[in-house]
This record gives sequence, C-alpha cells and structure tokens, in this order.
Amino acid sequence: MVTSVNVPRLVIAAPSSGSGKTTVATGLMAAFAERGLAVSPHKAGPDYIDPGYHALATGRPGRNLDAFMCGPELVAPLFAHGSAGCDLAVVEGVMGLYDGAAGRGELASTAQVAKLLRAPVVLVVDASSQSRSVAALVHGFASFDPQVRLGGVILNKVGSDRHEVMLREALEEAGTPVLGVLRRAPQVATPSRHLGLVPVAERRADALASVAALAGQVRAGCDLEALLALARTAPPLDCAVWSPREALAQAAGGAPAGSPVSPAPAGPRPVVAVAGGPAFTFSYAEHAELLTAAGAQVVAFDPLRDEALPEGTSGLVIGGGFPEVYAPELSANEPLRAAVAAFAEAGGPVAAECAGLLYLAGSLDGKPMCGVLDADARMSERLTLGYREAVAVADSSLAANGTRLRGHEFHRTVIEPGAGTTPAWGFTHPERRVEGFVRGGVHASYLHTHWAAQPSVAARFTAAARAAAGSGAVGGDRDGG
Repeated sequence: MVTSVNVPRLVIAAPSSGSGKTTVATGLMAAFAERGLAVSPHKAGPDYIDPGYHALATGRPGRNLDAFMCGPELVAPLFAHGSAGCDLAVVEGVMGLYDGAAGRGELASTAQVAKLLRAPVVLVVDASSQSRSVAALVHGFASFDPQVRLGGVILNKVGSDRHEVMLREALEEAGTPVLGVLRRAPQVATPSRHLGLVPVAERRADALASVAALAGQVRAGCDLEALLALARTAPPLDCAVWSPREALAQAAGGAPAGSPVSPAPAGPRPVVAVAGGPAFTFSYAEHAELLTAAGAQVVAFDPLRDEALPEGTSGLVIGGGFPEVYAPELSANEPLRAAVAAFAEAGGPVAAECAGLLYLAGSLDGKPMCGVLDADARMSERLTLGYREAVAVADSSLAANGTRLRGHEFHRTVIEPGAGTTPAWGFTHPERRVEGFVRGGVHASYLHTHWAAQPSVAARFTAAARAAAGSGAVGGDRDGG
C-alpha cells in the first residue's frame, strides 16, 4: 500500500572519498540526537562498518540503502521502514556524489539515492588545498544533474579565519549556502585497517567517545538550525513501506503489496543462531527481521567467547567480519569449533558469508578453524572488491538452483580451493566464474547479499531449520510464540 512519508531528510555527500562524509554524517546524527530528536541513520551502498557508528550516534539500527543489491525500487520502501516514527533521517553517501556501480551509469550512486528519496544534498568539501576554486567545484556538482538538489555545503579542513572568508566569498558568488565550516584538526580517534574503520563492536567504549567528539565538532562548526530547516524542505515521499512479513508473502506468490499477510507457520519456532561479537560484525538489520517474520527465533552468540551454540540451535548464520584479526582466539575456542562441525555434519542448515566462509575452513593463516570445508584460507595482498551478479548453481538450504541475486565482494583473503565440488554461486557479471561451497546443509561463500532483495532466501533457510529441528538431528523443540 502506497503511503505518504513525511520524514525530514538529508543526504550527506562529497566530491570524492576521504572528504569527511562519515565525520559529518555521524556527527550530525549524534548532535541532533542529543537535542532529543529521533534520528534515523542510513548509509548508501553496501558498507557494514559506518552503520555501526551511526547506530551508536542515534540509538537506532544503521540501515543500508543499496540500489544495486536491492534494486532502485526498494530504496524508498526500505527508507520508509527504517525511518518510521522518526523526526529526522540522515543518509551518508558512498564515494563521490555521482560514483556508482562500475559501468552502470548512476546505479547505486549517492545521487541516485538522493533522487529516489527526493532528498536535499549537503556536499562535504575538503577545502584544504583551494580557495576561490571551491566555487567552480561546487557549481559543477550542482549543475551536473538538475534532478539532484544541492542544498548547501559543509567546508572541511579549513585552515584559518582568512581561509574561511575566501571560501565563503567564493561560494556566495556562486549562490551556494555554507551550512558549516570544520577546521583542520587531528582526526577524531576512529582507527582504520585493511577494510576501513575498525568496527564498533571491537572498541565500543572508545567508539562512544569518538562519536561524542564528532558531535562536538559538528555542533561547533555547523548551523544545525539551517540544516534542519533544509531537511524539512524534502517533499512527501509517496511509496510503500517495506515490511518483512509482506515481503515474505509476496516472495511466496501471495497477495500483492498492501494486502493482509498470513502469520508465520504455526508450531515450534526454530532457533536460528546468528554469529556476532567482535569477529563477526557484518550484518544487515533486515536479515534478522526477515528470519523472525518467517517464524524463526533469532539468537545471537559470540564465537570468541561462547563454547556452545545456543540451546536448541537448528539453523546457523555466520556473516561477515574480521576473523583474520581474531584467528588465534577463534582457533583456541575448540569446544565451539567442534560444536559447529558437529552441527554441519548432522546436516544442520548453515549460511556463511565471507568471514563465515573462513571460519568454516580447515584453517585460517595456519590456525585451525571448524574444518567443515576441505579448504584453507589466508590473508592476501590483493583486495577483492566490487558488485557481483550471481546465480545459484545448486539447491541449498539458502537458495534454490537458479536463484538470481546481486551481491558484493569485499575481502583481502583468499581460500583455496575457491569453490567446492558443488559451488554456491556462478558469477555472471562482471566476470564468469564459480565460487563458494554447498555441502549438505552448508552454503558458504565470499558473496555478501541483502536478503530484502530476495526474501525467499530467509523463508527457505527458516524452513530448513524447522525441518532439521523436526527431524531430531539437530536442535530441539521450543515453545511457539
């Protein structure tokens, strides 16, 4: 059912990566939340790490808006779902404003997301090496696509009062409002490593301090009232509001969008254990929502600390993260490694993405892992990064043979062999190759996917977990509810 979404909203963009989008977006979220506003945080693109900082800043789940993986048609509905009941939404862009999926025009760019949300854009400009030229730069970004509404700029890394005056004069000539000025200063402590910022789960206390410092920087340097007024100029957004239950009903061939949906199947709810903790931090909020709507009881566990799977586990999801950083600790937890191996050997459904793939391997950088897969993993000098189009090449607990999905690869490890006797996916773009492993109930791959794009994945996996529990091979009965 189409509804009118009236959440004030801003898209924080930049001419290029490294300009300060994350600093400004996270600082704005925190500064507005400090004022008592309910702020909905969003991130354009597939990034998992920035949304963790957004969640700290706002107290709400950070949600991704990815027009490649989910399709442009789901951007507004997913936004409406995440921002329901909020006073303000802030969307952090990806890369440069007009950068998107390689060779696909505007697809998956910040500009496309802004247009789909009918949201004004605030451009964060690194002004450290320019003065009057800033006006030409901003003019180019403002005029490149007339459908993108540039509402103003925030100048970052400004060197002095005199520098600020020159920048403001140039932008006044260009007719572009300056909504904030941030001075050159030591970076707030947000340490990085080989795949970007260190996730919140690995440094929660320090991350809280970092977010507070970002809020202070933005509060001191930005005109919050003008930014809020700009956000309120966003017109009503007429779209359906994404619902996990409705998405599952549509995936099953049920009623069209907006129709009443059936409840999840009656009977005991299968326990789906989802790996978390510092080593497994990559997940999309919609995955747990879809599993729950499909009838699963989602229970988190930490492979670094828990020596057993949650009681009654009949499905296991091990997503992305940084197991390479914690390989010795993961290896030392022999009881859990044995439990995971026994669960897989009994035919329990396992969905493993990237970090999960490495954890199921025989070894990672020479450290024994779960040994579910006859493969070994190691760190590499080469970064593998990019969108992929894939098709399932075999039936599995996650996908039926022929299921098509778009996903994203992002890793600096390799696993040998790269595919099992029965691969998980056949990549069709940008290159043709097979990848991953299907073995019994296990589906393991480097490919990160967003299940909102293919809700049947969650339904199929939950059904497999329910069947496994019913067979008595794994898990056990739990009360429904």
